[in-house]
Amino acid sequence: QVQLVESGGGLVQAGGSLRLSCAASGLTISTYNMAWYRQAPGKEREFVAAISWSGSSTYYADSVKVRFTIARDTAKNTVYLQMNNLKPEDTAIYYCNSPFSLGRGGPTSSRARYTWGQGTQVTVPS
Repeated sequence: QVQLVESGGGLVQAGGSLRLSCAASGLTISTYNMAWYRQAPGKEREFVAAISWSGSSTYYADSVKVRFTIARDTAKNTVYLQMNNLKPEDTAIYYCNSPFSLGRGGPTSSRARYTWGQGTQVTVPS
């Protein structure tokens, strides 16, 4: 059974940084595309960043480019999201999952392979 456990969220002032972690079990991240998504209150879940199964390509939503970096540690089977220069509009619950496929701009569908976990809350007060 696949489990994706997100952690590392918290309350941070605007301009601050956080690093999120996604510990995967039941799958080997080096054989799957992996991505971070987020859902703000009252909004639909949206794509944030992705890394290809080979690790050779990364993709970002325009709103987070330059500020966020996705990375992975295959030895720990963990995906990370380094978030710098956080803004109030980054406030959301952050989730990781595996998109079915990646195109030039990131996942080609909003659907993901596995059941969504509980996510980790990131709050940036305005």
